[in-house]
Amino acid sequence: MTIERPDPDQLLVRVEREKAKARRGRLKIFFGAAAGVGKTYAMLLAAHERRAENIDIIVGLVETHGRKETAILLEGLEVLPLKQIDYRGTTLREFDLDAALKRKPSVILVDELAHTNAQGCRHPKRWQDIEELLDAGIDVYTALNVQHLESLNDDIGQISGIRVWETVPDTVFEAANEIELVDLPPDELLDRLKDGKVYLPQQAEEAIKHFFRKGNLIALRELALRQTANQVDTQMLNYREDNSISEVWQVNERIMVCIGSNALAERLVRSGKRLATSLRAEWIVVYVETPELQRLSAEKRDGVLRILRLAEQLGAETVTLSAPDMSSAIIKFSNERNVTKIVMGKPTRRGWKRLLLGSLVDVLISDAHNINLYLLGSPRYDRDGSGDKAEVSLYRKNPLPGLGGKLSSRKKDTLGYVWAVAVIVAITVLAYLMFGRFELANLVMVFLLGVVFIAMRFGRGPSILASLLGVAIFDFLFVTPYFSFSVSDSQYLVTLLAMLIVAILISNLMANVRSQAKVAGHRERRATVLYAMSRDLTASQSEDEIVRAAVHHLYSEFGSRNVILFPDTNGRIVYPAGHAMSESLRAADLSVAQWVMDHNELAGQGTHTLPGAEAIYFPLSNKESVLGVLVLLPVNLRRVFLPEQQKLLETFLGQIAQAITRVRLTEQARKTQLEIEAERLRNSLLSSISHDLRTPLATIVGSASTLVEEDHALKAEDKLELSRAIYNEGLRMSSLVNNILDMARLDAGTIELNKQWFPLEEIIGAVLTLLQKRLAGRLVTVKLPPGTPMIYVDAVMIEQVLINLLENLLRYTPERSPVEIMAEVFFGAMEISIADQGQGIPKGLENKLFEKFYRVRHEAAQSGVGLGLAICKAIIDAHGGTIQVQNRPTGGAIFSFVIPLDHASPMLDPEE
Repeated sequence: MTIERPDPDQLLVRVEREKAKARRGRLKIFFGAAAGVGKTYAMLLAAHERRAENIDIIVGLVETHGRKETAILLEGLEVLPLKQIDYRGTTLREFDLDAALKRKPSVILVDELAHTNAQGCRHPKRWQDIEELLDAGIDVYTALNVQHLESLNDDIGQISGIRVWETVPDTVFEAANEIELVDLPPDELLDRLKDGKVYLPQQAEEAIKHFFRKGNLIALRELALRQTANQVDTQMLNYREDNSISEVWQVNERIMVCIGSNALAERLVRSGKRLATSLRAEWIVVYVETPELQRLSAEKRDGVLRILRLAEQLGAETVTLSAPDMSSAIIKFSNERNVTKIVMGKPTRRGWKRLLLGSLVDVLISDAHNINLYLLGSPRYDRDGSGDKAEVSLYRKNPLPGLGGKLSSRKKDTLGYVWAVAVIVAITVLAYLMFGRFELANLVMVFLLGVVFIAMRFGRGPSILASLLGVAIFDFLFVTPYFSFSVSDSQYLVTLLAMLIVAILISNLMANVRSQAKVAGHRERRATVLYAMSRDLTASQSEDEIVRAAVHHLYSEFGSRNVILFPDTNGRIVYPAGHAMSESLRAADLSVAQWVMDHNELAGQGTHTLPGAEAIYFPLSNKESVLGVLVLLPVNLRRVFLPEQQKLLETFLGQIAQAITRVRLTEQARKTQLEIEAERLRNSLLSSISHDLRTPLATIVGSASTLVEEDHALKAEDKLELSRAIYNEGLRMSSLVNNILDMARLDAGTIELNKQWFPLEEIIGAVLTLLQKRLAGRLVTVKLPPGTPMIYVDAVMIEQVLINLLENLLRYTPERSPVEIMAEVFFGAMEISIADQGQGIPKGLENKLFEKFYRVRHEAAQSGVGLGLAICKAIIDAHGGTIQVQNRPTGGAIFSFVIPLDHASPMLDPEE
């Protein structure tokens, strides 16, 4: 085992993950194939072992199902009392989450992970209760059957013929710190079932006929074993990553097929498929794109793409790696994915070429430790030198639909060789002019400069030609004897050889640098494109904005008209409305889009599903469902289906799906919040109305019945008193109803302000006159500064504000306590205040007073619906002002509101 120094970024991620684990409790799941295998029994045995270690462990909830041997294990363990919930006349017993959090043991047992809680519990599912326990730092033991995993629900329903409705998300199972498989052979489980150790006899007979058939149990057992093995494999990979172990561990077969741009690629893929099937192993098809392979012709690149698509159809995971060295990229990827077997072609180099230039197979044999190599021989026609012809015919015979080769690269290569000859001729003329004035070493530098120029502009082939021509011309023209390729002095042989080697090395280095710079440029451009799209999608606040940004970026990057289609409420794909752009596609086939939506598969031109379609149809999906369909009409299929472009498009689709999911979840949360707020307001309204209308109604009904039934026995003054009570309580009811109606109109925005110029003293005078009887016995002081300007307001509304504030004051202050009404003018606004000398406002409630239906509980308070101050705030907000309340230093509270003075006060004619 070799341990290397970890990557700093990976180390930081690991540290953050360990911090999160340290804060969170550990989850252990006792996992089984079916009920009755002994999960709860094993969990209780583990609990007794922990208790023997002096661990604080309690039982939150355990379902014994009447099994005596299981119930016996509860003895000696602390059992948390269950929560009693009344539901439709029945008392249900559920796990008490709050009691468990309050007790906060080190470990708690909570059985039946997939259980659905009764109404009245904090969470609808028990696994959500367990998540809250884990977040509180409490370790949890629980039990789960394989049929309750969400991802297996459809498969198990097909196997057993029974639909399981209680499921657990796979993420909960995958996040478990430990999975303990409780296994029991099907025959033993059936024996337990017949002996009544699982269900009652009558229930056992029904279970054996349906869910507990032997075939079902075998299938469920295999699924449970596979799920456990996958979880263990994931834990093993995490351990290797955490400890920076690069050496492959032979614990699970994983096959990697390495393909290249030759005729052997298809045979390699098919052989890899057969090997993976025989071993029942995962398999990956890898294509390493080096700088040399990036210069392949369009035909060969299309062939590689076709092979990758074939591998995907056969069930392989396809990966395209970009690296300057093929062997190091393969070894690194193999170690990261814990590959145990590599399938590749035999080396094509023979003899001295393999000895001098090396072979990929030799490097892997030397450096790929603990990995078995399987070499596939070349076809027979490769041995007679006809392999290249066969390769070309293979690509031409089976091209990717819609992809055709181009001749531009060949023209460019020919142009490079022409430039190489022309540059060497120009360099020769320049060197001839320098000959005799400079040393030969300087002439050599001139020729090398020409080689560097050709390598930078046209690559390796033309630069090697320039190197050979330069050395030959230098020997022919500038080395004695002149105009001959013979050399008189042996030291010139060293010079010419060194010149040739240096020229070839420089040409190779410059060609590699040029290729790597080109690759880096492509990667930078793709990163820039992804950043721009991610930025625009993040800034989008609605689904329509997301679609606009997505259509724009897809059009800019792929040069293709496109449109994103979404289903209607009936699940049928329809054309969008409102966000079509100039580059949007308007001729999409909705039937093809519907097929892609229903099957979550790629279809259309260039694919093997409905290839006759004019466009390409991509499913737009997240982990849970298909959100919509992207329809792309490509100008060039290669621009879409080349590996690097295909990965870019997949990233685009993922970002678009995430953005749409984010907006929909946000909208759903907003609607939910509105519904909660509406429900709260409705409940508050009903509670307030039922409470505050009951008292006046009781008074009215009682007084009226007295007048009707005992009219002959009542004196005149008694009748007057009862009539006055009916009148006053009717006014109170009318005031409550008017407040509710006013608040509704203000919230709906249906009230239009009738603003005019009014003197403030007139508005205050009208209010005091209206409340004269209720203010009797109180000292009312009005303080207005000299020259108080007129205010531009809706006088009726401002009067309502003052009335509500004064009524609130009368309700919460002692009788005969004084009242002060003040006004103050400052720059651009007027502040109007009403102060009392009561007990003031409880600390922290200054802002809550203006919420709908909120009332302060106070001894001196009378009934009210809690809308008066909310109406005041709505009216002042409509005037563009503000309202607030604060306690006075001398005692009591002061309500003040500010009215802006946006208009110049009109000039009044002086009185005569």
